Formats: sequence, structure tokens, C-alpha cells
Amino acid sequence: MFTAFLKRLPGQILGRNPFHGDCLPSRVPIFGLLSGRPTLPFPHPWNYQQPIRILETYFWGTDSEAGSGRHNRYLDFPGFAPVLVTRDPAVIRAILTETGDQPGQFDRDTLPSTGIARATGKDTLLFSNGPRWRKQRKSAASPFGKTSLFQPELFHGFAETFRTSVRLRLEALRQHLQSTHESSLRIAVEPEIKALMLEMLVQCFFGADVPYDQLRNIHVPALERVIDQIVRDTVTNRLGLPVSMLARFSSRYAQMRADFSTFESLTNQVLAARHTGRGLWQKFKSEVSDDALKSNIKVFLAGALEATTSYATWAISHLARHPAAQERVFQEVGTVQDYSPDELENATFLEHVLNETLRLTPSLYFLPRRATTDTWIQMADGRRMFIPQGTHLLLDVWHANRHDDHWGPGVSGFPATEFVPERWEHLAQSGRASKEMLHFGFGHGARVCPGKHLGQLEVGLVVGAFVKLFRFRAVHPENPVKAGVSTKPLDGTLVELELREPGPA
Repeated sequence: MFTAFLKRLPGQILGRNPFHGDCLPSRVPIFGLLSGRPTLPFPHPWNYQQPIRILETYFWGTDSEAGSGRHNRYLDFPGFAPVLVTRDPAVIRAILTETGDQPGQFDRDTLPSTGIARATGKDTLLFSNGPRWRKQRKSAASPFGKTSLFQPELFHGFAETFRTSVRLRLEALRQHLQSTHESSLRIAVEPEIKALMLEMLVQCFFGADVPYDQLRNIHVPALERVIDQIVRDTVTNRLGLPVSMLARFSSRYAQMRADFSTFESLTNQVLAARHTGRGLWQKFKSEVSDDALKSNIKVFLAGALEATTSYATWAISHLARHPAAQERVFQEVGTVQDYSPDELENATFLEHVLNETLRLTPSLYFLPRRATTDTWIQMADGRRMFIPQGTHLLLDVWHANRHDDHWGPGVSGFPATEFVPERWEHLAQSGRASKEMLHFGFGHGARVCPGKHLGQLEVGLVVGAFVKLFRFRAVHPENPVKAGVSTKPLDGTLVELELREPGPA
């Protein structure tokens, strides 16, 4: 590493571009005095809660440029490894395709995940690289695979768990409307979705018997605070001091210590179900101890609260602002009685809604990678880029999916920044295959999200059933984003909802 540092230093001092090829990124200045850009191009204690603004900084003013520097930018400060940020889908795809555990391939960059690793452990699918990651991925392939998850009996279990919870919430809503003599209710949907997502994972997937009220009132609030701490800890705790030490000096960290204990308790309840034969535990092809699985279980639990909640709440939030699309979904799901894989596959417009949700508002708004060696990549259009060893790569999915160059009227028939599920009908009619038009909502390549099929199953059930039960509209016309580990609607998915018809979910 020291040799690489010495090799880079002269070029950094002289301002030379460390990248080569016919797809050259352009340089981002550290300080943009009088430029009007939102913030500095790196996270620090005063801007880390606005990560999308940090990414915007890289592309500030580049829409007036021509060439590859329009969508590919780099930061190179003497003494540090270069940072490449790209919103070019072809470059994103090439890097994700060449990510894996083989010599010369890209690793997942662990730098943005240090807070997660301190909260869950380093030995996880999310944080590890190389042979360790490959071994973990192999053990998770069967239970998380589509073949396992989309079996009718398992689907029925997810649907029944969801409907049981919805019936309780529906009865509470009925009672509220009757007592107030109102026809509608204003409610932030996000807290309810979080509890449902956690319940489906804990009870259906892992087979643990944890009451809904306990999940909603105890575990969800604790996990929310743990996730907020993960984001803060990554930026502000550079020394990696443990929460147990900091709790001696701060009431906030004392609360965090209690929340981590609650997280540990839920993880232990899930692991205890491993020996009962319930859920999908029998499909885990691993003889490792419970302790060895604990870190990955924590990642899965936190992911249920984050990524799938993000996915579902964004879909509901968009439909709340697009009543015509909401009614088209209702026409597909209004008569569904059995939430089977076949029924969901027949709901093609619902699928378009979910694809458009992941395109416009992906849960994972950037994907971090790192060059393990000097590497040449080649894009599908023939362009090539040389990436030096040690480079930190931020694959900016959020802005790639929102740029008209990649998803605008000339490509998909509609403006890139608008929510238009019909975009996917237009793409299909024009012969643009889904494998060609990637939104990277679950990543891509060997390190695609292992929970992809579980997320599709859960969100399909939640959004379909929600539209079937309620007619809803957004309270606020705008739909701004808040971002941390994942993205979510800033207003907590605040809607005015009313019952469509009294009846079962």
C-alpha cells in the first residue's frame, strides 16, 4: 500500500488524471467557491445526513459538458486513493459484472459500511469479500432463491400472516372511523409497513414466534435507532469506539446500548427457531454454529426494516400521487382471493409500478466498489476505461436512473424524473428488453442483493393488498427523499385513506 501511495503522489500533486482510455472521467474540485454547488464532495459531520446532495455535488454543472466526463467524475487528493463517481449505466454495469472473488475483480468497498459492520459484525454477506463472501453466498442461495420462496405453500404463509395483521389494522381503522363519523383517515404508512415487513421475515421466513405488538412497539423503534446510529457512526466514529464505552459518558449512547441489546434479543429469538424445523431453516445448507450465523441474521433483520420498507413505501407514495395508476393496479388485484405466485405474475401493471418505483426511487441509491488491482473495463458500446488500484468507486444509481440521457423520452418515451409505470409498456413495445434496461434496484452481477426475491415477494403482497383495501391520496403534492442506509419518502408516506369496500384482505 505504501508503494502504491508513493507511485500515485507525484501525479496527484501535478493534477494528472489517473484514469485512461476513451471513457475518461473529469475532475471534481475539492472546493467549489462561488459555484453554488450543494456541499463538499465527501461526507463529514455536517453533511453526512444528506448523501444524495453529496452525490449531486460530483455532477454539478456537468450537463453543459460533452463527452464521458458528463457522467463520470473523479476526486483525487494527494495522499488518498482516488474516488470515481459514475452515473453512466454502461460503466455501472461493467463494474458490477466484474465484481466477485476472482483475482483482479472488483471488491465491495467496505469503507461506507464500517458502521454496519460495527453494529452487526464483519463476517457477513454485506461486508465480507473474497472466498469468505463466496462461502456465505453459497449457503444463502437455497433459502433466498426464487425456487424456495415462490412455492405456493410458502407464498400462502406470507399472505396469511399479512392478512392476519391487516385484519387487525382494518378493524382498528373501522372502529376509528365509526367513532369519529369520518370517511377517511390521515396516517403515516411507514411505521405500519415496517412492522409488517419485520413480521413476515421473522415469522414466515425464520419461523420464530414473536407477537406483532412486540415487533411493532419494541423491536421496530429499537432497530430504527440502531440504523440511524449506523449512519452516524460511519462518519463520526473514525476511531471505532464501542457503544459500551461511549455509553458511560452519554445518555444517547446509553439508549443505544439498550437498543443494541434489544436487537440482540430479537436475533436470538430468530436463531432459536433454527432448531424447530419451522420456516426455511431446513434449506440452509450449513453446519455452522448459531454464533457464526448471528451477524448475517442481524443484517437480514435490519434489511427487512430498511430495503423492503423503502421499496413498499415508495410504491405506495407514488401511487398516492397518481390515482389513475392506483386504479389500474386495483383492477388487477381487486378480485384476487389467493395471493399465489401465478396471481402476482398475472398482475403485469403492478409489476410495472414496482419496476418504476425501483428505477425512480431505488432503496440502494449508490453501490460501493473498490479496485483490487490496476484494471481495464470495457463497456457494451466498446468504450474502455483504466481504473487504478485502490480506487473507491461510487456507482450512483439514483442519478443514473433520473437522467434523460439514459431514461428520457428518446429512450423510454417519458421524462426520466417522472413516475410513469407505462414506461415499461413502451419499452416492451419498442423491443427494449428488461435485460438491456437495468435500473439496478437490487444491484447486478455476482453480488446482486441476496434478498431480491424475498423483497419482491413481500412488496408484491403488501402493495397489492394495500391497493385492494384502500383508496388513498398524498397529503403533500411533492415527494422529496430522505436518505441514510436506504432511501424513503421524507413525509413518512403520509396519506389520506379510506376503505374501498368492507371485506377481507
